[in-house]
Amino acid sequence: MKKYFIIGFTALVAMSGCKKFIDVNNDPNRPINVQESLILPAVETAISHSLFAGTNAIQVQHFVQAVALNQPVPNTGTYQVINAESDGDWATVYSTILNNLKSMIDKATTDGSYAYSGIGKVLFAYTAATATDFWGDIPMSESLKGADNFIPSYDSQESVYTFVQQYLDEGIADLAKESKKQPGSDDFFYSGDLDKWKKLAYTLKARYYMHLTKAPGHTAAEQATLALSALANGMTSTDDALVFSYPGSAGNENPWYLTFLPGSTLVLSEHLVETLKDRSDPRLPVLVAPAEATGLYTGRPIGQNDLGSLEDYSIVAPFYGSANSYNYIVNYEEALFLRAEATFIKSGSVAAMPFYQEAIKTNLEKLGLSLTSANVVAFLTARGTLSDANAMQLIMEEKSTADFLNLENWTDWRRTGYPAVVKVPNALTDIPRRFLYPQSELISNPQSVQTAKMTDRLWWDGQ
Repeated sequence: MKKYFIIGFTALVAMSGCKKFIDVNNDPNRPINVQESLILPAVETAISHSLFAGTNAIQVQHFVQAVALNQPVPNTGTYQVINAESDGDWATVYSTILNNLKSMIDKATTDGSYAYSGIGKVLFAYTAATATDFWGDIPMSESLKGADNFIPSYDSQESVYTFVQQYLDEGIADLAKESKKQPGSDDFFYSGDLDKWKKLAYTLKARYYMHLTKAPGHTAAEQATLALSALANGMTSTDDALVFSYPGSAGNENPWYLTFLPGSTLVLSEHLVETLKDRSDPRLPVLVAPAEATGLYTGRPIGQNDLGSLEDYSIVAPFYGSANSYNYIVNYEEALFLRAEATFIKSGSVAAMPFYQEAIKTNLEKLGLSLTSANVVAFLTARGTLSDANAMQLIMEEKSTADFLNLENWTDWRRTGYPAVVKVPNALTDIPRRFLYPQSELISNPQSVQTAKMTDRLWWDGQ
């Protein structure tokens, strides 16, 4: 994979000047006409660095009990979260990503540069879906209008999901059109490979169809049928994954590396480490670094008051946690697990098992493990057989491991109950099922839905 990165975000939003004595106040540092090739890389960087691995993403890892803080309780691990902690990610979603994508889509559509508008719509849909899965109802139809509407109303999550599917369809259609301009090195994800963008769009359609298997007005069988239809045009290999690459030089490090830097009080949890050990999972040393002081794989218990030495606990191993690691935002393995889940719903465990097994094997090989080694063969034997009784549990457990540090793990737990977690000791609430609305919204755009608690279920989060 080619490695690209931009440090900092280019100033993208056009700002009008004030006419004074003569009409010459055009600031060259704030251009009013920004090319698509300058907007796209900055937005892609923001998605990887600030949305996929930002503050809320770290909190997600607490909720699914993958990480723990070596701090006295209460803390994030015991669900101490305040509204203001969402301010940054909300601004990332609207100001940094969606606003600039809208500018890129509008310009590309006017110019006939449909490759850019197609990519923009796919990324817009991904970001909108991530936001509604964080907060539920969000501004959409009245948002991004600038001075025309500073207090946009909130759209229901159901309508946001309808918009997401519509925009993915529009993005696919644009990607098939002849385009005046073609992205290349400015596309950090796929280097302008539009076939891969189309496969991503179809895979995302399947993901968001499966999110609604328990949503009001939807059935699991209907959603599974839609997902399987989309996956027929989705990702076909690990090369199709949505991956962001970091060079690893100073200022260009993977954000998870920065999150677990020596001296940080964030470590991996006992729940995660012991789960991998209990299953004799051969991925343990690829996902988990041995504790510096002991050389053992040791996670910290969540919710304890006593403090240990940071050197006694494990952090993320280099595959995901080095300065030049990739961020795997959408995995090919996810496409296979989605196919396994949808096939199980439609046709039962025997039909789903080949896709389930292929997903595990694909992830093992991606992590550099040999499928013929004794420990891998033993693991596949122990975890490889589905039954109607255990299929959903095993699919989601293995998907969670393959989607290590991915936001989807929280969504999967909310919609299926797997991988199973229980409320931690000294918890302030039940396990969170949504984020609080940001303090900035409560002040600048108060809405009745903002009274939602972290334990309230989202629209699609059926019982």
